[in-house]
Amino acid sequence: MIEFKLPSLGADMDEGKLLEWKVKPGDAVKRGDIVAVVDTTKAAVDVESWQEGTVHELLAEPGDALPVGAVMAILLEAGETPEQAALAKASRPTPPAVSQPVTVPTVAAVEQPVPGEARRRISPAARRHAMEQGVDINAIIGTGPQGAVTLEDVDHAAAAKIEKKDRGAEMRRAIAAAMARSKREIPHYYLAEAIPLERATSWLAQENANRPVTERLLMAALFIKTVALATKKFPEMNGLYLDGNFQPAQAAHVGVAISIRAGGLIAPAIHSVEEKNLTQLMADLGDLVQRARAGSLRSSEMSDPTITVTNLGDQGVASVLGIIYPPQVALVGFGKVSERPWVVDGALKVLPVVTVSLAADHRVSDGHRGGLFLAAIRELLQEPEKL
Repeated sequence: MIEFKLPSLGADMDEGKLLEWKVKPGDAVKRGDIVAVVDTTKAAVDVESWQEGTVHELLAEPGDALPVGAVMAILLEAGETPEQAALAKASRPTPPAVSQPVTVPTVAAVEQPVPGEARRRISPAARRHAMEQGVDINAIIGTGPQGAVTLEDVDHAAAAKIEKKDRGAEMRRAIAAAMARSKREIPHYYLAEAIPLERATSWLAQENANRPVTERLLMAALFIKTVALATKKFPEMNGLYLDGNFQPAQAAHVGVAISIRAGGLIAPAIHSVEEKNLTQLMADLGDLVQRARAGSLRSSEMSDPTITVTNLGDQGVASVLGIIYPPQVALVGFGKVSERPWVVDGALKVLPVVTVSLAADHRVSDGHRGGLFLAAIRELLQEPEKL
């Protein structure tokens, strides 16, 4: 018997709401299959299975609020019978009950349409109530007779408006709690270095001149790739600090900080960045940003980041000193690429330069290693053709 549990989809997640099951009892499930959609404070996330088996029982219903680690479903292992699973389940402690929202049935009053109003049937009371609630009456779909907009329809629209506002506030609270935990638990140290980008910008311009518009590269792709490659030399920057120990990652799953329309940031992962060429990395980056803002991410993208990159250069920020996303141990920030005076072979030139910062965990690395890590990023950016 395999217990399928709600995974943690970020340091700021304590619970999630089950929106939809993608499987039913009797379905065969492989690793990586999407089995459910769960709503977090930041996005609706496609939850993948980490095990293989056959769905035996679904223990949660859409609408249930589930704490991280709650058992959502039972899978049968290969060759296991339902009877064996029942015996195994009976021998285990009873899990805590899942909290379910209570739905109170209401009776909607049928409103009479306004005489002569053929297109929209809206009662005067509903129209007045919509004005009081600040709701656009023309955006409401009526559920009354012949599509009439009722008072209850207005109430639902007003509640949805408040929920959207509250969701943004809830996200801010969740982010604040996670960042407060990070600063409280992680002994941060910070380093920064200005890195010239003359060769990188020149190479990028030549490369994009030979590419179709849809395949052109952004400097952000070079930044992400150099961070991933630098972690191969400095593995203490790439991994998770769990249960008092550092666990180095086998691949660089780079979390990319993305601003979302509801407000706040989300940092899903691009997997195994060090193995991707720049064309594939650029495609993955564009896809990730689009799906993050549409609220369509996979659970592995939320739970897998091993190091995070944040790039605020497009906001005109010269440099950024970030806060580490626990349980990660490092975050690399890139500021705005701007022209600055620079000395080359004793002569003063004006070059494109970016300030790259490192926030790292002093329990795992120190300033000496952090400085060498930034130096590795600098050297990699001087040879963009090798990326």
